[in-house]
Amino acid sequence: MTSNLPKPLRRHTLALALIGSTLGALSLGAQAQTAAAPYPNKPVRIIVGFPAGTGPDIVARQLAQKLSEAWGNAGVVVDNKPGAGGLIAASEAARAPADGYTLMLGETGQLSIAPNSYSRLPYDPVKDFAPVSQVVTADFVLLVNPQKVPSRNARDFVEWTRSQKGMFMATFGAGTPGHFGAFMFGDAVGVKPEAVHYKNTTDALGGLFSGDVQGVFASVGLAAPNVKAGKLVALGSTGATRTTALPDVPTLREQGYSSLEFNSWFGIVAPAKTPPELLARLNADITKAVRSPEGKQKLEDAGFKVTGTSREEFARIIAADTATWGKAVAATGFKAD
Repeated sequence: MTSNLPKPLRRHTLALALIGSTLGALSLGAQAQTAAAPYPNKPVRIIVGFPAGTGPDIVARQLAQKLSEAWGNAGVVVDNKPGAGGLIAASEAARAPADGYTLMLGETGQLSIAPNSYSRLPYDPVKDFAPVSQVVTADFVLLVNPQKVPSRNARDFVEWTRSQKGMFMATFGAGTPGHFGAFMFGDAVGVKPEAVHYKNTTDALGGLFSGDVQGVFASVGLAAPNVKAGKLVALGSTGATRTTALPDVPTLREQGYSSLEFNSWFGIVAPAKTPPELLARLNADITKAVRSPEGKQKLEDAGFKVTGTSREEFARIIAADTATWGKAVAATGFKAD
């Protein structure tokens, strides 16, 4: 007890106690102020691993607008980090602070295909990310240039390629869904395609217009404007049902290829250590945004199917697609490194 201490030591001990008490009060006050600060109280960044104008970018910007409105115009910034099929963006997002202010619009290639095609990745899709919500799915469309290819349906296209030197299919990059989709198509029709890899969508479509390649599997969002403008012809879509953006285009299943059904998806993920309560808040706000009448309509007009899943369902989708695309990757023998 301080009463048994000499007076100088008692005064010294009491002074230290007072200082400690004051610092403790200040610390508690700072913690209370931090806890009371609403989320978000500064701009939120959504990293996208693909260039502006691509499918992921369109989805991210639509989502960013609705979230910004819901959060009192706090600001949601789309940060395009293209390159390496989305791996550069995913690597940066995996290392970001787990505070809810850096998110990533992840897609099939980054989270389900890359683990199968790369022996080493700069990130771990399971350990480094917490699924928040799948936002949309996107069917693919088989596109050809009507000035270079006479076919107007999938079967005629296959027969026409048999009469040529081979089936040359453009891709938007090695290891992407369109790449393995081309091989799944070739397996279904009994023709081995030659994949011609381009750095981006612009270059791939350029190859299609020049006649360097014969076809490409592109997302509905990218395909629809070109088809509606008469620049390209859609021979078939890869969904279970026809896409609302191109209702006159039959599915490949309708054309007799019952095994040909595949798509890609885009969804929000956060750094793995993001607090659960913050992940729950993000899921609630994101699903509300994309399911709102305006948000849903804009995404559907761009060629996407809105899902807005729970965190648990998105995790199951990622795991299931990792297994599904793994079989396609193994069938091609492709290795990215």
